[in-house]
Amino acid sequence: MLEHLEGLRQAGLLEDLDLHFARLIARVGGDDGPVALAAALVSHWTGQGHICLDLSRVAGTLVGEAGVDGAIESPPLEAWVERLRRSPAVGRPGDFAPLVLDEAGRLYLYRYWDYEREVAEGITLRLRDDPADVDLARLRAGLDRLFPVSEKPDWQRIATAAAVLRRFTVISGGPGTGKTTTVVRLLALLVEQAAGRPFRIGLAAPTGKAATRMQEVIRAAKRDLPVEESVRDAIPDEASTVHRLLGWRPGTAGFRHDRENPLALDVLVVDEASMVDLALMAKLLRALRPSARLVLVGDRDQLASVEAGAVLGDLCGEAPGCSAAFRRRLIEATDEDPGGEARPELVEGDDGPPIRDAVVQLLRSYRFSGESGIGQVARLVNQGEGRQAFDLLADGTLPGVAWRTVETPRALRQALAETTPDAFRDAGAAEGPDAALAALDRFRLLCARRSGPFGREAVNRLVEEQLGAAGVLIPRGLWYRGRPILITSNDYHLRLFNGDLGVVLPDPEADQVLRVFFRAAEGGLRRLPPARLPDHETAYAATVHKSQGSEAERILLILPNEMSPVLTRELIYTGLTRARSRAEIWGTRSVFEAAVSRRLTRSSGLRDALWRRPRE
Repeated sequence: MLEHLEGLRQAGLLEDLDLHFARLIARVGGDDGPVALAAALVSHWTGQGHICLDLSRVAGTLVGEAGVDGAIESPPLEAWVERLRRSPAVGRPGDFAPLVLDEAGRLYLYRYWDYEREVAEGITLRLRDDPADVDLARLRAGLDRLFPVSEKPDWQRIATAAAVLRRFTVISGGPGTGKTTTVVRLLALLVEQAAGRPFRIGLAAPTGKAATRMQEVIRAAKRDLPVEESVRDAIPDEASTVHRLLGWRPGTAGFRHDRENPLALDVLVVDEASMVDLALMAKLLRALRPSARLVLVGDRDQLASVEAGAVLGDLCGEAPGCSAAFRRRLIEATDEDPGGEARPELVEGDDGPPIRDAVVQLLRSYRFSGESGIGQVARLVNQGEGRQAFDLLADGTLPGVAWRTVETPRALRQALAETTPDAFRDAGAAEGPDAALAALDRFRLLCARRSGPFGREAVNRLVEEQLGAAGVLIPRGLWYRGRPILITSNDYHLRLFNGDLGVVLPDPEADQVLRVFFRAAEGGLRRLPPARLPDHETAYAATVHKSQGSEAERILLILPNEMSPVLTRELIYTGLTRARSRAEIWGTRSVFEAAVSRRLTRSSGLRDALWRRPRE
């Protein structure tokens, strides 16, 4: 078996780490057959973003390509499970063993089984312990003041009330549905509930870019709140990355804040929660006091985290509606019926799992109206209607969206030559860093993949060449005037974070020496010598994953000319909805429709643990 696994590694279907782990388990368990195969696969699946290996999905199938050396036919499910149960390297949930096999046939690396258990237990603890000191009269008065009469049901009002009444809440919604506006009003109501007592608020996001954007929106929104000045002052002006909030320790997987040293917070709001992986969520819950509220905000339809897990998607489940008891509490607090016609699935019935009452989906988009091309195409993409979405894109009459067929690398080069000089001209001609960064924020070029002829690396090289040929910039050497820079790792000492965008320009305060300018979280600009930067890359083009937590007036999304595992409806939706006013997609019809037909599915037991849904 190990020889076959080596063949799979050579074919690029396993990584070195997967093979080494399989060898270790073979030694520990005394079995280099089905148990070693399962060990290699669970290691590989975890590296691909899954929490576990769902044996039912691979049992009895061919691992590898037919006719290729190293291809392995995996055992039938029952026989495989029985063999794993007999191995000393495999335990049941609660056992301390390298591998954990649960009753549903999910095989975990122990560490990820423990993370999943910790997240499920931490959330369940909060779901069972609603705050007992909510002043309903004060809450109703605050809701009436902060949410003037509008069309019913008002999901922002309902989400705000739910988060006041619960210790754990998920507020999900697409772009422009008012998630951050809802958060600001929620924080004001929570401060009012404290009635003068100190109330400690934490704001965080997975990346520095998302944290900066979160605090910018909150600062702007709280200025006009109809609340007392003391309430407004209690809403913080700063947000941090989750890692910084927890007290990241360089070189370790641990944080300064944990159960023994919890965060001194009464409520924590985490924005862009779809980007939070399972391990980070476990450590976040570990660092929160049991009495603290946790509010997760994000878009359940966006791409999941780069690391293992799709936590927000698992938490949202299928949003079947709140329990009868909580529905009555919401009606009493808000005069809004969450069982209205806009959400016919929210009806009275069995109470079901407590998490039913913790998930609220914001449905109305204030950015994309019913006539918006971006909104219409995004909805069809979410529904998996690739043919209809393509027809709308390619029709050419829908406002705000466009399609261009690009089938070959040569066609891509030509299309970029026609498009990018004008798109980046303002950034190249900008007289100062403020103007250059503003121009870069207006237009974003996104790629589905990092490598390949249609990937970020190739597109960046092409754009750089074409801008130089058009005289938009002079790309001499690695560092040149106008080069955009994207930070790809966190540096807490320099206060630069993954996703931060900078631009290289002469510094008038340092004899025109080249510096890299970034926007400062507190306002203004920061300048750094290029040699001091943490990991970074040229940023004419970025991957869709790197674009999460950011927006631009115009987006150009480039798809490869052949399918790949990263191409899913979530990727198309995420790229499309980064645009505020116009989105254009380049690619082939077949790849676009195939991508929209594929959902991002990650094996996990978290949804079952919280929603108790039977396995399909």
